[in-house]
Amino acid sequence: MKTLHCRDAGFDCEGVIQAATEEEILSQAAAHAQSVHNVEVTPELAEQIKTLIKDEE
Repeated sequence: MKTLHCRDAGFDCEGVIQAATEEEILSQAAAHAQSVHNVEVTPELAEQIKTLIKDEE
């Protein structure tokens, strides 16, 4: 399982995204960023977000 904490991306947000693949995480993160933070995830931002995804047991 892969996990991304929104706070790690610099937002004051308790959101946590979990999915089986990086692609699923990025898709969910883009939707979350747009709907909650009014931020569009650019390809450059997506590359930065990839570095924040952690593998969890």
